[in-house]
Amino acid sequence: MVLMCTFCALLTTSKSFLLPILAVTLLLAGARQFVLKLFNNYVNTSLRKDLNNISEAYMKQKDSCFWVAEIDGLVVGMVACLPSGSAPECMELKRMSVRHSHRRMGIAKVLCQTVADFARDRGYLAVILCTSVVQTAAQKLYEGMGYVKIGEFIRPVFYRKIMNLITFQYRLDLQADTK
Repeated sequence: MVLMCTFCALLTTSKSFLLPILAVTLLLAGARQFVLKLFNNYVNTSLRKDLNNISEAYMKQKDSCFWVAEIDGLVVGMVACLPSGSAPECMELKRMSVRHSHRRMGIAKVLCQTVADFARDRGYLAVILCTSVVQTAAQKLYEGMGYVKIGEFIRPVFYRKIMNLITFQYRLDLQADTK
């Protein structure tokens, strides 16, 4: 609505088609950067909170686990899993992260496979996870590994409703998953 009003107002006042298009493009780019900044702040705050006490956040429940990937003593990636509270037959993949400098090296794929193997070995039927609409690289990774998008929702936080920040839920069925 705001974009349309901006476009129409600039179109009528400037009598140029290029200026409204440029203005709307800049507004969209700014809004995208704002959403990414909000999302990154949320992730960093959550990670900091969780990593301050890994055993409390990820190791308390039966069948939960936390892994790190190291290269030359440097932690370059991590992932955790917990039994799902909403689907008892499923393991939930949590907090998958790989340093920017070490992406596109297959680390995320190995971490995801580690969770799937761990869940399968313990008799879980599937691995589920949630990821944000802005995490397109993660979505491609999960889909490439056989995860299927099973839902999408907007978390009931005020700024997420305004920005329409959608979260996707994915599922990997382990009985159909071949190592």
